[in-house]
Amino acid sequence: MPDQIQNAFRALADPTRRDIVQMLASQDMTIAQLTDCFDMTRAAVKKHLTVLSDGGLIRVEARGRERINRLEPKGMAPVLDWLSFFDQFWDERLRTLKEAIERKET
Repeated sequence: MPDQIQNAFRALADPTRRDIVQMLASQDMTIAQLTDCFDMTRAAVKKHLTVLSDGGLIRVEARGRERINRLEPKGMAPVLDWLSFFDQFWDERLRTLKEAIERKET
């Protein structure tokens, strides 16, 4: 699991890869379609897609000669699980703050 989290965060660390993830959330796209959206070579887009795939955030499906890139929503689970710790942290902090304010008001 730690490698999965590391790979997902590595994939999301780059703004171009985050843009690709957002695009793939709307629709499946080929490498050519994605390349048209960026000012970079097909090879550069392919490298980004490889990192996203290694991070478990996308899935690549072969359809004839085309490779269709598709968002893999389950790939976000390790990231969301890790971030959920901070939800608990802030919930506890806010509860403590609320109790302190209520004690001071009485």
